[in-house]
Amino acid sequence: MSEIPQEITHDQHAVRLKKLEELRATGIDPFRASFTPTHFSGEALKLHVDGQDNTVSVAVAGRLVVIRDMGKSQFVKILDQEGQIQLYLRKDVVGDEAYVAFKKLDLGDFLGAQGTLFKTKSGEITVRVEKFVLVAKALRPLPEKWHGLTDSEQVYRQRYLDLIVNPESRARLLLRSRVVSHIRRFLEERKFIEVETPVLEGTAGGAAAKPFVTHHNALGTDFYLRIATELRLKRLLVGGIDRVFEIGRIFRNEGVSRKHNPEFTMLEVYQAYSDCRGMMEMIKSMIQSLCRDVTGSFSVPHAGSGQTINLAGEWREVKYKDLIREATGDPDWFSRSRAEHAAAADKMGLHVDPKWQDFEITNEIFAKKVEPTLIQPTFVLNLPRELCPLAKISQEDPTTLDVFELTIGGTEIAPAYSEQNDPLLQREMFEHQAGEEKQNIDQDFLLALEHGMPPAGGMGVGIDRLCILLTGAESIRDVILFPQLRPG
Repeated sequence: MSEIPQEITHDQHAVRLKKLEELRATGIDPFRASFTPTHFSGEALKLHVDGQDNTVSVAVAGRLVVIRDMGKSQFVKILDQEGQIQLYLRKDVVGDEAYVAFKKLDLGDFLGAQGTLFKTKSGEITVRVEKFVLVAKALRPLPEKWHGLTDSEQVYRQRYLDLIVNPESRARLLLRSRVVSHIRRFLEERKFIEVETPVLEGTAGGAAAKPFVTHHNALGTDFYLRIATELRLKRLLVGGIDRVFEIGRIFRNEGVSRKHNPEFTMLEVYQAYSDCRGMMEMIKSMIQSLCRDVTGSFSVPHAGSGQTINLAGEWREVKYKDLIREATGDPDWFSRSRAEHAAAADKMGLHVDPKWQDFEITNEIFAKKVEPTLIQPTFVLNLPRELCPLAKISQEDPTTLDVFELTIGGTEIAPAYSEQNDPLLQREMFEHQAGEEKQNIDQDFLLALEHGMPPAGGMGVGIDRLCILLTGAESIRDVILFPQLRPG
């Protein structure tokens, strides 16, 4: 057997390595053991019938997280995917040798147990263990629940420990999985087709964002990690797939904040023969169905404002320009000059970059002074046409687009458009946005549009931000299993 390395200074680590050597010396290797559970903990707990103790047999497995030594008996708890379940071992049931072996187990070890269900005097459903097996030895101790995992960086870097000792974190991250599954079912019931599009793109298109660049050695070509799936999915509308969506990872080489991670998950959905209004109905129905079927509540506390967000009932609709006029107190804002806008923004305490265009100054006011105040669900309508070259221009006001941004809790949750399907106007808008960098225009997308694309509504939903909203999390890091961090 190998000796304990000299560099090991952690007492519990050394003790556990010694226990492992002793096990192997007796012919037991827990890393080769196997066990087949019949039920997860949650399933097993539901099987017990009051007044019928010790009539239902189960086999469960999980990590040992609680030990209460009662002398000739043990009450312990194990943790599996669905939560905790209590086990009860008696020396006179499992036998002297097995009982001695059990008392040598450590918190963090994995074991499997077979037995029958009963309810204790305190009312807790428990497995009366008849047989057990150590299936994996933990060589390092678990952190203490309340004191051992307090560093927020450690929570994110060692997410596996966070999932073990923090039930609220585990519940939040498991809820995210249920949210994504529900969204898939919701769209499939509406006859949408789920597809997968490339992560590596020759042209970074579909959004205004800085991409990550990588190099393909065999082709001798640089590629971009996608910043959106929009242009690929709209090609499928051209191809005759009328209802299409993708839930995929998106990559943007930009800052990190409470709301931003360099890689994140986005739902993009496109429906032929629909428009911006069709997407409005869809996102409202989707979120309300999540409240009804997944979270079980239409009310969400908003820590920043102290308000309770009400996701039931009617949602507010208001035009972008009206919000700007209200925030600036200037009914003639959109007839004033760039210089006047810059001066007004400065008085509001906002920094204005000298290179910004007029619409960018106005949008800075929206981002800093308006959006954070929109706590209750709000559809912000008819954004300036300069903000997105991929949407149809509004017929009632040609300086705006037929779009909305759904804002809840002071955060944009979902933008949606009546998609631009005029290939000539689309080319003009692309060229205007690109300026001198016309090589960045996706020419194949324009070629696809020239073959004809039906009118359509399109929408993007930030899955991470949606989960922040539904779980009451404080940061995007709390709803991503492995967020990006500086090297530690």
